[in-house]
Amino acid sequence: MYPSSEPIDLSVLRLVQGKSLVRIVDDDETVAKSYEFMLRCSGWNCRIFNSAEDYLASENVQIGCLILDVRMPGLSGLQLQQKLEILEREIPIIFVTGHGDVDMAVLALKRGAQDFMLKPVDPQR
Repeated sequence: MYPSSEPIDLSVLRLVQGKSLVRIVDDDETVAKSYEFMLRCSGWNCRIFNSAEDYLASENVQIGCLILDVRMPGLSGLQLQQKLEILEREIPIIFVTGHGDVDMAVLALKRGAQDFMLKPVDPQR
């Protein structure tokens, strides 16, 4: 169930936030910037990528996670997830989409995604 009813240790959260990078991969610049704004206001470091190809070309050595759109020109989010698996580049993935269905969500989660959310995303979630 979300949100968790257990209290969050803020000192641990701040430590994790300081060492982590949230990578936002979305071809819609307005959406990506809104996620970035919301996450930065909550203390997270972020970087936006406008395509899956841009993300793949980047150096990704810092710990963190990936917020990934499903439908994008070029490689889709699901194709990027599969490519990362082949390349053995493990990173937690949270999918967001305005065009999702049950089969798509099941596939993403079976491949190891942490979550699958529909746009617009509830900021609390």
